[in-house]
Amino acid sequence: MKNQSAIVSRRRALTSLGGIGVALTGLAGVPAFAQGVDRPVRFILPVATGSGVDTITRAAGQALAKALGHPVVIENQAGAGGVIGTSTMIKSAPDGFTLSIVSNNHVIYPSVLKSVPFDPINDITPIMVIGTTPLVLVVNPKVPATNARELIALLKARPDGLNYASSGNGTILHLAAEMFMDEAGVKAKHIPYKGVGPMLGDLIGGQVEIGVLALPSVQSQIKSGMLRAIGTASAQRLPAAPEIPTFVEQGLPNYVMEGWFAVVGPKGLPAADVNRIHDAFTVAFNTPEVKESMAKQGNTITMSTPEAAQAFFRSELVKYAALVKKAGLEPQ
Repeated sequence: MKNQSAIVSRRRALTSLGGIGVALTGLAGVPAFAQGVDRPVRFILPVATGSGVDTITRAAGQALAKALGHPVVIENQAGAGGVIGTSTMIKSAPDGFTLSIVSNNHVIYPSVLKSVPFDPINDITPIMVIGTTPLVLVVNPKVPATNARELIALLKARPDGLNYASSGNGTILHLAAEMFMDEAGVKAKHIPYKGVGPMLGDLIGGQVEIGVLALPSVQSQIKSGMLRAIGTASAQRLPAAPEIPTFVEQGLPNYVMEGWFAVVGPKGLPAADVNRIHDAFTVAFNTPEVKESMAKQGNTITMSTPEAAQAFFRSELVKYAALVKKAGLEPQ
């Protein structure tokens, strides 16, 4: 396949999908799929732009296009905590040309929603758990707290007087904030948003005071002083942000939580396609550029096998059911 045949303009790629997104093109390597030389691989992200999953996927987009041998189109379909985008992917043909990058939210759905239009285990084909991403609790700079001790004291002095934002009811960011409140023995009013973008905008604007986010999605705002980091939910300080203390060292030893991100396809994806996609991700995330980007974001890349990914999804489903119950969240 000639180089120019794999290069698709943004307009052409988006028109072919009849939707929204960002087209990322790469030169042809070993084609991942036999048919559709110019056909892009569509990545449906069940999150809004600016989220941790979005930031990670876009950072690897060019390398993935080259490794897959096809242009890559990233399409954000946020809403209902991720159910909308995942539903679109699940209904797609299992031909390897429609995939998703999902996070912890995927296995939290059954515990926080009264009705989910798909089975999060049996209606997908797990391909790889790519890695993990750190979570950080931030506050608007107007909040008079610079560390966990001061924030907890403020929340105890003003029960339900402060608001905390999340990217939606039952999302990992909602659960992570609730876990902090539970461990610290404090309360704040929950304000759910439709995605990280709106949530982040109001945190910066001061409409809400507190939020837990994936570090990659908020690094620049912390460095610029638009938001103040109180602590990370990591077991140890992060090489990407060594100046931010953990909550473990600030007196909350049980507040350890991290996000993860995985690539999945629709149910029935042939084993040959699973293996080719898995190999392409392995190549892409091992390129120097992507490895450097992931390290700067604080992500840890593990790249599991498809079999390990299947087992991981099942174990995480059980884990989050217990965490949701402990946090006292009622299905909505």
